[in-house]
Amino acid sequence: MSILLISDPGLPTRRAQAVRDDLQGLLDATFREPVRLLLHTSMLRLRPDDSLDLGDAVALAEQYEGPDVVLLLTEIPRLIDGRPLIAEIFPAERVAVVSCPTLGAFRNRSRIIDALVDCARRMHPPPEPRPSVRVGTRWSHWIEAEGEDGHAMLRARAWLAGPRTVLGMIAGNEPIRTAPRLSSAMAAAAATGAFGIFYSSIWAMSTYLSTPRLLGIGALAIMAMVTWLIVSNGLWDRPRRSNLARVVLLYNLSTVGTLLLCVLALYAALVALILAGGTIVIAPDYMATVIGDAPSWSTYLDIAWLSAAMGVVAGGLGSSFDSGTDLRSLTHGQRERQRRYTEEDGDSAAESRGAVADDAGS
Repeated sequence: MSILLISDPGLPTRRAQAVRDDLQGLLDATFREPVRLLLHTSMLRLRPDDSLDLGDAVALAEQYEGPDVVLLLTEIPRLIDGRPLIAEIFPAERVAVVSCPTLGAFRNRSRIIDALVDCARRMHPPPEPRPSVRVGTRWSHWIEAEGEDGHAMLRARAWLAGPRTVLGMIAGNEPIRTAPRLSSAMAAAAATGAFGIFYSSIWAMSTYLSTPRLLGIGALAIMAMVTWLIVSNGLWDRPRRSNLARVVLLYNLSTVGTLLLCVLALYAALVALILAGGTIVIAPDYMATVIGDAPSWSTYLDIAWLSAAMGVVAGGLGSSFDSGTDLRSLTHGQRERQRRYTEEDGDSAAESRGAVADDAGS
């Protein structure tokens, strides 16, 4: 028995490679016949009507000498009746599609393995599995499509399915890899925030403001930068059709969450840098003459916090003047547009798949 696992480029491919050994072990334990697991990276495309185009997967299966099961691991978030759709089986094509985001951002290794093995079992029923084999999840259930033999969908049923999907989409946007794209914003923020070390008016203001007020200023600065990055880079998606409104809402929530994590990391780095610089540059005795009281460690922290808030706002403005700062590719909506065929593309893709099928047949 052979199983072909096709994953989208990026995080789905890295996850497929990470779970390969465990997946192979569970497949061997589930099916009594030898299982050959094949991995391939290819982008799952969408037709102009937003439906999945499985033609490329079918063509790839022909190149791999017709595996018994084809599993697609994609970063496309999918919904059915307003609920996240974890997986879908297309028996006619011997293909199953598993959506990474709907599996969440935590414990996704075991969830990916369970979903993939469950799909393989449904398309190629094995003998009775051994007692040690785990299959299925407690927070999802399979539903059979009406009027279609074998067509089934694995739908999330927990009320946390929506937030779990958003967290999975944020993980798919990879905030850690996105943060370096804000290097110009970081430079502008650091340069502006450094003024707080040398200007005594910032010292006096930070010691006068209460802790809740300082926290509020920091939160406003972070939200201002996130808003500016979204507006200046055109990251807010609008649904082209009313039935896509819920999906686009997930896209926008994941974009806001991703940028929020990036800016929070930027803010924390600024606070640490300014705090370190302030303790080195500002003599405690001199600060005492300015603020009229003996400074403590919290005094330096207040200065760093207020200076970082000022720097973050300047960093957001500075990023708009850097043509190299392009954050659009981090959003699911932008990446979905890259995978969608136009009407002309769909025709040419169909012709090329036909040519591949003819070559494989000959």
